[in-house]
Amino acid sequence: MTTPTPTLRTDEPASALLGTLAAQGATGALSTESGIVYLAAGHVVHVESAVTPDLGDLLTHSGALAPDGWWEAIDQAGRRCRVGRQLVDSGHLAAGALELCHLGALFDAAYFVLAHDGPVLRFRPGAAHWLGAVRSVPVDTVLRESRRRRELLHRIWPEPAVDRAPLARVPGSGATDLPVRRGRTLAQVDGVRTAAQIATALACRTFHTLVELRRLAAAGLVAPVAPLIPSPSSAPSPAPASAPAPVSAEPGPTPRPVAPDEPDTALLRRLLHALEAL
Repeated sequence: MTTPTPTLRTDEPASALLGTLAAQGATGALSTESGIVYLAAGHVVHVESAVTPDLGDLLTHSGALAPDGWWEAIDQAGRRCRVGRQLVDSGHLAAGALELCHLGALFDAAYFVLAHDGPVLRFRPGAAHWLGAVRSVPVDTVLRESRRRRELLHRIWPEPAVDRAPLARVPGSGATDLPVRRGRTLAQVDGVRTAAQIATALACRTFHTLVELRRLAAAGLVAPVAPLIPSPSSAPSPAPASAPAPVSAEPGPTPRPVAPDEPDTALLRRLLHALEAL
């Protein structure tokens, strides 16, 4: 049966269109400014966002999977969209461990994709993620969980800039007797890293890291780094070169790194995806 393709409206929020696609039992990839939601038969099977650690980062940084095992699975099964199955069949990872980590990555990315519920950029019928089938989740469950997380974080500290901006310690603030996880999170705040980069460094789920960072912000210990504003009296800078036209690309597996990831991993990953598409 052919997957129905709805008429996309640029002003329609992602949550509304996801509900429509779920009712139609659609299969494909729904792209927004914050990430991509992959559907199969109207259920969410994967979500990815450049501002959250991907599944490979979570598995390898936590020690659950050796990096060689991850890249071997991508090399052997990425083109067939069976990387998850390859990890289990090869004995690199237990099915339960893969499913648990996959669901964590899915809900973390969905939070950012749906946080502002912006308009949909496009829907690609039939598009599948290279990870393959691991565990499907009803759209209603994803929407409900994203809303629950948004409300919880708002109750802790109502400033959403903590989720995306580089974070710095507040000068003169003292940090004593912090819980272990919160203390470890604070130790990673350096004025450069974002919440997602801190989560990657800690091999921790992004949402758990956001909870600790918002608690630190509520305690007056961390704050988003304010962007630099040029002085009006400063000499005018040369006119910037014209920016290249935006590239719309379906991301694939992150290329195998040749050196340890630097803090700006998310930006590099976006550039690599665009280059792959070209």
